[in-house]
Amino acid sequence: MGRKILFITSDQQRYDTVGANGGQLARTPHLDALAADGIRYERCQPTSVVCMPSRASILTGQFPSTHGAWMNGVALAENAPSVAESLHDAGYATALIGKAHFEPFLDPFGRFRENALANLGVPTVESPWFDGRRGVHRGFDFLELATHGVLGPLHYAKWMQTQHPEQLGNFYPVLDHELNVNALGGGDTGAPQVAFNVVPREWYHTDWVADRTIAWLDRQDENRDWFCWMSFPDPHHPWDPPRSELARVPWRDVELPTNYPVSEHEREALLDQKARHWRAWYDGLVVSNYEAPAKWVPATLTANQVREVNALNAVEVELIDEAIGRVLAMLERRGWGDEVDVIFTTDHGELQGDFGLLFKGPYHVDGLLRLPLIWRPAPVTAPTPAVVTAPVSLVSLAATFLGIAHVDVPSWSEGASLPTSDADAEARGCDQSVTEWDSALFGVDVHVRTVVTSEHLYTEYLAGTMHDGSEGELYDLVDDPLQRVNRFGDPQYANVRAVLSERLRAHALRPGVRATPGELVAPV
Repeated sequence: MGRKILFITSDQQRYDTVGANGGQLARTPHLDALAADGIRYERCQPTSVVCMPSRASILTGQFPSTHGAWMNGVALAENAPSVAESLHDAGYATALIGKAHFEPFLDPFGRFRENALANLGVPTVESPWFDGRRGVHRGFDFLELATHGVLGPLHYAKWMQTQHPEQLGNFYPVLDHELNVNALGGGDTGAPQVAFNVVPREWYHTDWVADRTIAWLDRQDENRDWFCWMSFPDPHHPWDPPRSELARVPWRDVELPTNYPVSEHEREALLDQKARHWRAWYDGLVVSNYEAPAKWVPATLTANQVREVNALNAVEVELIDEAIGRVLAMLERRGWGDEVDVIFTTDHGELQGDFGLLFKGPYHVDGLLRLPLIWRPAPVTAPTPAVVTAPVSLVSLAATFLGIAHVDVPSWSEGASLPTSDADAEARGCDQSVTEWDSALFGVDVHVRTVVTSEHLYTEYLAGTMHDGSEGELYDLVDDPLQRVNRFGDPQYANVRAVLSERLRAHALRPGVRATPGELVAPV
């Protein structure tokens, strides 16, 4: 018998939003307590800095270039490997409650199973599995799904549409009339993707996800092992938490982020030393990620807008922490507190004013690459609290779950289980992590590969619309932790560049079978 597993994800959350990681804007006492009792990872990295490829990597234990869901809007194949299938085979009850996003949300013809579940009124459907069998969808006995808003076919949207239809107009309209990500400004400062939302807190999706998780857990047999993925849609934009909660973090009192250049001259000088698509996006000439509003020009971002976005983001983080606390308290009431491993992370980060930018895209710096990751092993195992400074990757989560369950890691997994200390990381050679990016949008294709070590962050841009294959970025994380000085062309770093370039080449040539890249069928 393994141990019960509560896997908690947020969406698009920065490393520095958690108190245990030095965050000072949001209060996160429940996450901080998990970190104090468990293992806190200082440099966890996603396989991609957008939702669908990163989430697919968590589920499959594979990089996007292997599992084939290479971009938002590209569905993960139904028969892709799934750690939930392995856990289901081992006798675990399996659930995913909240945001899944392995398949596109924009689905007017009902092509994707996850968008059909709420209308069907069933907890799961039969789908093909990786090994040729058929079973519950992606290995989950139970799916109850949500995203950032109240429109569409998912369970939370249907619940709001039927139970509280008068509230629908209070949420920020994520898409504009052209089905582009909305550039509409709101709040006090006119910041994009911001709105005052008068929905009662108890009907907002953060509390809904916690409520539905508690309900599912309460139905489980006391002696059966379970794997529950509780997935919050926040603090991803739009930033429209319940207005009743905004007094928690008054935006006018918020200090500007350390990496926000106050002067226009400083912003432009920093961007100009990076690859060319950085400045092109800042000037509104190129959009290479659908989730950045196509009609918004980052150069128009003001300091007060940065303050308000960061304040609203912090409110959303606090609500998530409190929701986690309610679920943990429920586990204690059931008598499960000592036998549950709790793992918390997110799928990617957010720029939130860094370099004068918001949102995300092919911009591989810490705001997007460095993620919160906390693993509190079940107290019955008497874990030794630790801080792991070695670089690790979300691609290791699948193997970690299987290790907790005492299930052999299958050959399709590209990630080894997470190290439990720096000594463990050193013994196992955990000394780098890799992030991939591929996108094709609005006639622009961008291809990026980044490797991070304890000392350096190195990026190569493959040939595409914006790059000819010769551009790159190299940052010394010891001397330049904010990644402001690009050393890619510095002769003093030629040897470092050569070593890291070879590591990216080895990643590209790694053994294993690659899935056929999926078809781009929707923007998100």
